[in-house]
Amino acid sequence: MTASAWGGRHVHDPTVVRDEDGAYWMFSTDARSDGPVRAGVQVRTSRDLVSWTFHGWALDGVPGPAAEWSGAEGLWAPDVVRVDRPGAAEWQMYYSASTFGSRRSAIGLAAAPHPAGPWTDRGIVIASDHVDGPAGLGHPNAIDANLVTAAGGRQWLVYGSFFGGVHALPVDPATGFVVDAPAPGALRRSPGKLLARRSRLADGAVEGAFVLPRPDGGWALLVSYDSLARTYHLRAAVGDDVGGPFRDRAGRLMTDGAPGTRDAASGVDPWQVGVPVLASHRLAGGPGLLAPGHASVLTEPGRQLVVHHVRDADAPTEHRVQVRRLVWTHDGWPLVSPQPWAGPARENDAAAAWPVDARVLGGTWEVLDVGAAPAKVADGEAGALGEVLDGALVGVGAARPVGAGRFTWERAAGQETARAWTAVVFPAWDAVRDRATLCLAAMGDAGRVVTGTKVGDE
Repeated sequence: MTASAWGGRHVHDPTVVRDEDGAYWMFSTDARSDGPVRAGVQVRTSRDLVSWTFHGWALDGVPGPAAEWSGAEGLWAPDVVRVDRPGAAEWQMYYSASTFGSRRSAIGLAAAPHPAGPWTDRGIVIASDHVDGPAGLGHPNAIDANLVTAAGGRQWLVYGSFFGGVHALPVDPATGFVVDAPAPGALRRSPGKLLARRSRLADGAVEGAFVLPRPDGGWALLVSYDSLARTYHLRAAVGDDVGGPFRDRAGRLMTDGAPGTRDAASGVDPWQVGVPVLASHRLAGGPGLLAPGHASVLTEPGRQLVVHHVRDADAPTEHRVQVRRLVWTHDGWPLVSPQPWAGPARENDAAAAWPVDARVLGGTWEVLDVGAAPAKVADGEAGALGEVLDGALVGVGAARPVGAGRFTWERAAGQETARAWTAVVFPAWDAVRDRATLCLAAMGDAGRVVTGTKVGDE
């Protein structure tokens, strides 16, 4: 199959931006499952975030400095952002150059006047090598960049994967390079602020970080855990600052359990830290979706969308892009829709469509227990909300609205009342049944997440 026929196939580690004319541009890793890699960052376009047209490659191979340092034959995990310069806008792309399992890596920077290009390489932003690093996990691997802009125009480069974990370094907004960058080819002694790290018990498996602002202040961190081809899944945490610390719903630090951290000897299970928000699953009548992850977030007026790759459970080498709605609980936690985005012609973004009456929670729902067993493809379970998942959600009558589309459930705890669940209910399109419906994403106090698709009113 020629590249012009790929559509959304062969997409890995995607990021999406929108140009001034309303066209979407997707950039992704140089990867394919049925042939040799062509290096330079894959580029696709779309008008609806559903159908994608292959545009080509952003760069003509791996830029010289990055290739010389890393030995990479392709580029990984591009992060593309618009930067407003005096007189004109500029688009910046941070790309990663490495080889699988290696710490001799580099993050480079390219720039263009438009997402279509032409893209010009500006050199290496940060490099890493096979050297000892903090806490016995090695020097942070210089891949998986995410540029974050905070209040007042302050910028951070969030980066890292496995080995030393995920870190953040300050960036000079005037140049796009990290502050106090060493000479080309030299290693930076300080990796920056530590955001997330896992122990060797989990192979240090955390990568693909994306940091975004919470609706009422503070920041959310999305990261991917575990095996890229089998148990990959997406987790979330929140913090007050881009530089962390980030904690999960139970208050655990995203660095808990790693050597050198305060909880290294506390027995923290490295598979329990972080809130699972998207994992392998199969809805009744639909395809099995394996190892979703390495997400970015596209923010537009009236909606936010998670863009990620996923594999076919029946053909695990096949990978493609998916887009899903990202929603926020009333207290500022990000959750992800169980249904893929169906495009503006089918999706409903109107604020009035988000329910405020708890009676919409009645009927039959197909529910997923997200992240309960990441090593398996979870099957949806149909029933009333109070019946599925051993009563994970109590009856509709106990739900209390706390804003448009937001509800809480409470449970008895002795003589007191403790909030048990917070949920977001929103309009969606059922991809299996091909019809409009409601979806639900709910989080318990301990960080358990369930998602649901309403499949019947009775």
